[in-house]
Amino acid sequence: MANLPILPTISTSFIVLSAIFVAIGWGQIKQRKIEKHRKTMTLAGIFAVLFFIIYASRTLFIGNTSFGGPDDIKIYYTLFLIFHITLATIGAVLGIISLYSGYKNRLERHRKLGPITSTVWFFTAITGVAVYLLLYVFYKGGETTSVIKAILGF
Repeated sequence: MANLPILPTISTSFIVLSAIFVAIGWGQIKQRKIEKHRKTMTLAGIFAVLFFIIYASRTLFIGNTSFGGPDDIKIYYTLFLIFHITLATIGAVLGIISLYSGYKNRLERHRKLGPITSTVWFFTAITGVAVYLLLYVFYKGGETTSVIKAILGF
């Protein structure tokens, strides 16, 4: 555990915290604790933004770590990573729209979108943790390189 990379560990922790706060916020709104829900979801959004800042900064200035596991499962990792990236992008867009509609009291849209957004965000966090585990815990990470090379392997 002492050899875990600091920035990916911190950024993954932020995405997990974001998902935890989304779950808490979902529970709060079911109990009609509207103001607590608003504060909790704002905190979930802040954790998501902190994740993104660290991830984007690391990507720009350091690069991304390629998969260092066995070659015979690399294609499965790559497909899983593409699925995670797609899910994360959709989750981020839905999250922005959900937060915006909540802040602007567009509650009909917010109520419809909130559960979908939350579910997508939970799967994003789960798959993000899985990517982290595959890159840094279960296997030793490969070389740190550009995003395209890390994702596609060339």
